[in-house]
Amino acid sequence: MNGRIATLSIFIEKKESVKKVNDILSEFSELIISRMGIPYREKRVSVIVLILDGTNEEMSALSGRIGSLEGVSVKTAVKK
Repeated sequence: MNGRIATLSIFIEKKESVKKVNDILSEFSELIISRMGIPYREKRVSVIVLILDGTNEEMSALSGRIGSLEGVSVKTAVKK
């Protein structure tokens, strides 16, 4: 474990971006402690919530890559 604990919330509104999100998450799998994914069909959005353990740089790289995808938004909260 690298020290910082954070949650990362991912909201996917474009179905075409799901595979790209999963590919990026696989690249950063060493940071992921827990993952929960919920397809909210009525709102046409998929929500993924991660608990991460990593450096600020690693978590920024992950959230930046995912957040740059079309139809995807990300929010991060880091424990002090």
